[in-house]
Amino acid sequence: MGHDLALLIPEIIILLTVVVALIAEMLRFPRTVLTVTIIGLLLATAQTLPLLGVDTGVFGGTFRVDMLSVWAKLILLPATVLSLLLARSELAGSDREGTVYILVCLVSLASVLLAGAGDSMLLVLGILLSGLASFALVACPRNDIATEAAMKFFVFASVTTSVMIFGLSYWFGGTGSTLFSELATLQTKPVIAVIGLMAVIIGLGYKASLVPFHFWAPDAYEGAPLSIAAYLSVVPKIGAIMAFAQIVRDIPMVTAWSLIIAVVAVLTMTYGYLAALVQNNVVRLLAYSSIAQAGYFLLGVVAVGASPLALKSLIVFAAAYAAMNLGAFAVVMQVGRTLETFYGIGRKNPALGVAMVVFLLSLAGIPPLAGFVGKFLLFGAAIDAGFLWLTVVAILNSVLSLAVYLRIVVPMYQRRRDSGLSAAAADIKSINDPVTAPAPLITLVWIIALLSTLGIGLAAQLLLGQLG
Repeated sequence: MGHDLALLIPEIIILLTVVVALIAEMLRFPRTVLTVTIIGLLLATAQTLPLLGVDTGVFGGTFRVDMLSVWAKLILLPATVLSLLLARSELAGSDREGTVYILVCLVSLASVLLAGAGDSMLLVLGILLSGLASFALVACPRNDIATEAAMKFFVFASVTTSVMIFGLSYWFGGTGSTLFSELATLQTKPVIAVIGLMAVIIGLGYKASLVPFHFWAPDAYEGAPLSIAAYLSVVPKIGAIMAFAQIVRDIPMVTAWSLIIAVVAVLTMTYGYLAALVQNNVVRLLAYSSIAQAGYFLLGVVAVGASPLALKSLIVFAAAYAAMNLGAFAVVMQVGRTLETFYGIGRKNPALGVAMVVFLLSLAGIPPLAGFVGKFLLFGAAIDAGFLWLTVVAILNSVLSLAVYLRIVVPMYQRRRDSGLSAAAADIKSINDPVTAPAPLITLVWIIALLSTLGIGLAAQLLLGQLG
């Protein structure tokens, strides 16, 4: 028991952080809540470092402490800190400020649990905890757009999670255990294995916003505060992808799970970028972009167990994605939600313009940026696993992504239109941005994200050595 608890110190620290933050919020000290959450998350990150190289399970294998779950914490917790800084810059002074910080920590705790899940019950717990807190975060603004988005999110999540729980009951009936490590016994029961697999794809697919379980994402990102949209596009998504990887390590090949996930990857990448092409709202464009990026994550998932690059590629791309996506949203917070607001911003603020170009080119997979390194490893893992055709589709979608991201880059270096914002765009901005965001914290976030995006790309070989 003591040994197991010692391996769970980072998770325990996050839980205690939430408790202390709740007390501070009840006393109405939002700045104290922010300080407590940031210190707690950084301390949990520091306590994760000694776990590098550990590969074991705790409490009977229900939670895995391995390369995947450890690196997930090292990515998700710093990403949460950056998200909290964005939230502070956007929500400072609002009556729900402290509550938002606490809910963000709860979603991060749930995402960490998902990344190390070794048991069906822990998977369900992570999905439910993450979902309940996420609904409240989306509904944080008191306006019709946010309320409608949160309700859509809630209904969609309720249905998909219920289907997942129903499907997991088949796995329990077939194996007599809730542990994923027992799924190999379903080799002789392919129907049961496939039913459970499809249910898990539905349940985690909604959390990772995979097609066709993505419908909630664009509305939720548009209705939520921008800092929350940035957070939801990164942390819960990565947690769900890591949970996918943990599960498929034990699913018998008789289910043809890798082919099923490959098809979902193709649908997700292609639809995400095609839908993004017609968006004039930058937040919705980035929402569909994040949907497409989830498809790239699946290239690493299909290679789990078939390529030594699979887990490493997932980790590298997760780190790259967290940096470039948070950075892109931080720039949007400073510029505005519509393409109209981006006209001439590269001329007016060259540093901000260069940062946005770097983030977008990295999302497209242009070398030598972090996104390129991550996608290159994902392509290698998929090819090793025998999915050359999937890699070709992913490369073609990377070309398509250039057309998507250039829709933002080109206006940045054109002269601003005389008409400025349209009345509709101004209304949307005033509804969704009720608090004027001071620039320093946002600037700090995109600078850190920029350095991370450049650093991961340029130091790829060093990072891969550390992963080994």
